[in-house]
Amino acid sequence: MSHAKARLNRGARPKYLGIKLYGGQKVELGQVIVRQRGTKVFPGKNVKMGRQNTLYALKSGIIGFITKRVRGFDKSQRKVKIVSIQESTNVEESNN
Repeated sequence: MSHAKARLNRGARPKYLGIKLYGGQKVELGQVIVRQRGTKVFPGKNVKMGRQNTLYALKSGIIGFITKRVRGFDKSQRKVKIVSIQESTNVEESNN
């Protein structure tokens, strides 16, 4: 009975995984966007995958998430991209 509490793994530290910046938010060069185990979110334009499948920004801009259906599968694939600030302001001006 004295060894039962030793098996509860109380010393396990949290890994702080998940999405760090969401769509529409500004991102700076080198900022971490997603920390993940495995590729749940894939890199798109101006995003690179580092160690442990961490996604980070290659340039400053605004984040956008895309859900794309994979051909031949029933699954969809999530991608994250960065649109430059000049492109996003041009799009907003054309909508007015």
